[in-house]
Amino acid sequence: MTSKSLRIISTVPSITELLYDLNLEDQVVGITKFCVHPEKWYRSKPRIGGTKTLHIDKIKALEPDLIIANKEENTKEQIEELMDYCEVIVTNIVTIQDNLNLIEMLATKLDREEIGNELKSQLRSLWKHILQPTVFVSTIYLIWKDPYMTVGGDTFINHMITNLGFTNLYSNQLRYPQITIEEMKALNPQLIMLSSEPFPFKEKHIEALQNELPDAKILLVDGEAFSWYGTRIIKKEKYLKSIQTKIQTFAE
Repeated sequence: MTSKSLRIISTVPSITELLYDLNLEDQVVGITKFCVHPEKWYRSKPRIGGTKTLHIDKIKALEPDLIIANKEENTKEQIEELMDYCEVIVTNIVTIQDNLNLIEMLATKLDREEIGNELKSQLRSLWKHILQPTVFVSTIYLIWKDPYMTVGGDTFINHMITNLGFTNLYSNQLRYPQITIEEMKALNPQLIMLSSEPFPFKEKHIEALQNELPDAKILLVDGEAFSWYGTRIIKKEKYLKSIQTKIQTFAE
């Protein structure tokens, strides 16, 4: 079977956008309800449930030849069930190098080597030209509220913020630990970052935290810039550089 005739389903938003940028419009036949980029695919492609609530019957009805999943974002039991039905690639992205490997692997498998090489070049250039941090700001990155949840050292978000000049105060923990206000107070962070996803932190959430941690700077951040791999990082270059310019201010 040639790549042109493959029927592909993506169960991961970051990978859906990457497949679009690899020019696989005709091959991708299904995406999740969280695959908001590109918007035209979100509006037109069949949706097969959420990342952790895949509709297996809808997936089978689309008769895919290949499903591209992720170890963290999808549910093990559902992915194993799909493995009995067709080929499934399970990705695991923790670092920028993992991301480069992902682009290369998919580009090679799907006969998009030329486009893949260009995307890899753009990503390498971005990473090279983002200023190497000279100061590090002690940081807690929050992804959820009630309970508060942060990111451990084995996550892609940790890799991103560390390389941008932020010291993750929970880098010695794994995955996404629950934390309390009291624990945050004890760590006395210089900065608390409130992500726009998966919990949609807003300006109104800053006040409550600021009352509890008056000495910390609190910053709303675009979660896509820190948690989406694939090609989203390339599109967020200006934003990431703008975040870096704030580091010196927070360090003073």
